[in-house]
Amino acid sequence: MRILLVEDDSSIASFILKGLKQAGYAVDHATDGEQGLHMAMTETYDTAIVDIMLPKIDGLTLIEKLRSRNLLTPVIILSAKRSVDDRVRGLQSGGDDYLTKPFAFSELLARIQALIRRASHTAEPTTLTVGELSMNLLTREVKRGNVKLDLQPREFSLLEYLMRNANRVVSKTMILEHVWDYNFDPQTNVVDVLVCRLRSKVDKEFPAKMIHTIRGVGYVLKAP
Repeated sequence: MRILLVEDDSSIASFILKGLKQAGYAVDHATDGEQGLHMAMTETYDTAIVDIMLPKIDGLTLIEKLRSRNLLTPVIILSAKRSVDDRVRGLQSGGDDYLTKPFAFSELLARIQALIRRASHTAEPTTLTVGELSMNLLTREVKRGNVKLDLQPREFSLLEYLMRNANRVVSKTMILEHVWDYNFDPQTNVVDVLVCRLRSKVDKEFPAKMIHTIRGVGYVLKAP
């Protein structure tokens, strides 16, 4: 999953970036509203986190511009403003959620997960299931049948992306965009390496394989 963070406060940005990357998300960071608007319009994100008080273009104006161009990326607004009027104004501008500073990272993470579930129209709000493979998005527990799979954050993120796109071929570029940030070198073989690592946990001990390579195109996850 790929997230856009638009925050000019370096300490807050560092706190959020570190936490999200440890949780397995790919995160792009803009330090002002103008840069954030450009990135949101030219890249694909699963969620955006936008501060209100930004240089060049303020957060509410940024969100209004996105919505006026029919960009429906879910947006969490960050603000030190706590009044009901401020929250209402933020939601009316096109924000999907509103979080006041200071905040616990665990709450931000839970809100991100809720917005992604809502945007993907997942029938089961906390669990993804493909055949005998299941993923609990709250506890981050993954099982194939009765066997628990121990995944690293990046492996979890890749498997989540594959499960959300089950039976659809996803290219290496698509995986790079959702599992790594936009600065990552697309010429490296990191996708192949990560898929290989994930296969060793999802498929190796099972007779029926779920992760398939479509030569020259990408990868697809299918129920056996």
